Amino acid sequence: MSRDLQGGKEYGILKAQQEERLDSINKEYLDDPKYCNEEDLAEKLEAYKKKYMDFDLNDKGDIDMMGLKRMLEKLGVAKTHLELKKMISEVTGGFGETISYKDFICMMLGKKSAILKLILMFEDKGKEPEKPAGPPPKKGIADLP
Repeated sequence: MSRDLQGGKEYGILKAQQEERLDSINKEYLDDPKYCNEEDLAEKLEAYKKKYMDFDLNDKGDIDMMGLKRMLEKLGVAKTHLELKKMISEVTGGFGETISYKDFICMMLGKKSAILKLILMFEDKGKEPEKPAGPPPKKGIADLP
């Protein structure tokens, strides 16, 4: 019996299972004495998990070349096929064609400045602050200069 994972309830279940797997990996890092001095570790891991889940397109627990391509295009940093292969190789140490969550966390928490890490770290700095939508709030006499 083949399952249709196109969307809806099935997709929600799949994403919940994926989040549970990533949470258990995050717990390993939180319990690891090697990372006990890392500032705001829980918040960082939560942010990394969300970012990783956005781009794990094949829902297999890793980011493949197409997921990485989509991620970088969404950030406005399109790369060639060769550049993508080089980035994946840099993150995995040349041992894989996909980026596992553990590879991703090691890259983000590590001292080494991988190209992908730099792009992801500065992604938010380039965004303009969002302008409030809708009509401006009503002002009273106390708000006047």
